[in-house]
Amino acid sequence: MVKSNLRGALMALIAFAIYATHDVFVKFLGGHYSPVQIIFFSVTFSFPLVAMMLIGDRNDGNLRPRHPWWTALRTVSALITGVAAFYAFSVLPLAQTYAILFATPLLITLLAIPILGEKVGIRRGLAIVVGLAGVMIVLRPTGAELGLGHAAALLAAVCSSLASVIVRKIGQEERSVVLLLFPMIANFLVLGAALPLVYKPMPIEHLGMIGVIAAFGFVASLFIISAYKNAEAVIVAPMQYSQMIWAIIFGLLIFDETPDQITLIGAAVIMASGLYIVLRESRAKVSKHSPVLESRTRHETGTLPRISLLLSRDRGNK
Repeated sequence: MVKSNLRGALMALIAFAIYATHDVFVKFLGGHYSPVQIIFFSVTFSFPLVAMMLIGDRNDGNLRPRHPWWTALRTVSALITGVAAFYAFSVLPLAQTYAILFATPLLITLLAIPILGEKVGIRRGLAIVVGLAGVMIVLRPTGAELGLGHAAALLAAVCSSLASVIVRKIGQEERSVVLLLFPMIANFLVLGAALPLVYKPMPIEHLGMIGVIAAFGFVASLFIISAYKNAEAVIVAPMQYSQMIWAIIFGLLIFDETPDQITLIGAAVIMASGLYIVLRESRAKVSKHSPVLESRTRHETGTLPRISLLLSRDRGNK
């Protein structure tokens, strides 16, 4: 088990390093194009990759959702997450964007109370309060004024959390192919309709970068799936915070960004509270639904399917 956990942790670290590199390309292209255009072409390039993963699915039926309203709300949430997160990456420093997005586990725990009926004790409740205080610290870096990028990052964290909790609510009854494809189809149709309003011609090298974004997201997903198959969720989940290290390195080397002290302090508070929630959920009789541990992925953008759904699909095919 020790060797298996180590293997899983290593695979998770590789996955999140790839995700961080993925976000570097998002940030670079975000300086030239609208998030609508970047996500639309990223989804377009991702469809063949996802189709190859779904082609062997023998259990799912048609694409008519069993929970249409929850599915619709999750689809809208994922679509908003993608546009908001891509915009935040394009206008904010990488480290600051990650710090705000790391509030997702806190928000998942909070939203699980009304949606899943999760009972949150005083310890996890205090962890949420502390983590949200960390978000407030990040949102006031060195006295700078808040901008649309900060609001976009926070909106992405909220909508991603909502999408995750909805999966926990309907995931056992809803067909996985519906939950896998609907956000991608919505991105393709909705953003495709909006594309003429923001479209700018793209040179071949920028189209190649969007191809890299799609490929990196897909490869990182495979590494995360392998990580969860080899290690316990409580080992893999905290590895997402390694993205902050890459954010600092890439931000400094590529974008000439140096995170200020207040951002780092706020990020540390958020990560500490998130880690505490992960550890509490891993204990027996503390959490009924384990909404954070069962999310098994980072913020959901609708450009690629959720890791937890792919894992459940693989188990169903065995």
